[in-house]
Amino acid sequence: MANAAPVVNESSYLTLHYRLAVAGGSDVITTFNGTPATLLLGQGQLAPFLEERLIGLPEGTHQTFELTAQEAFGERNPELIQSVSKATLEENSVPGADYLVGEVVEFNAPKGGRFAGVLLDMRDDSALFDFNHPMAGRALQFEVKLISVL
Repeated sequence: MANAAPVVNESSYLTLHYRLAVAGGSDVITTFNGTPATLLLGQGQLAPFLEERLIGLPEGTHQTFELTAQEAFGERNPELIQSVSKATLEENSVPGADYLVGEVVEFNAPKGGRFAGVLLDMRDDSALFDFNHPMAGRALQFEVKLISVL
């Protein structure tokens, strides 16, 4: 009797092709036209909501998942659009940098670590940032082809 194909679990080591795209739109990332990715689940190499879709799939699977904004990076949160004073910006990012509207700016977080926001508006004494994930509020497509599961 032939052995069943190995199945993905929480600590599988995978070789796979994957593509993440905006639903009905352009690719965000794809490996299909290059070298397949190799990754160990549970290490944060893929977003947790993507890893969840892989659990239980047998080797050789080629499948596309439709993810709502809620299932993906969440809905946009208006509370994450915040004003930052020029002094705070200067202290916690690259000093003297000339930021452009639409640019992603990285900050040092108050308790260590880093976070990023998209500059919406630069004012005389403050800057308005959107700290939502850039893919928040968007439905996504996740296509995966499992080449090997260890």
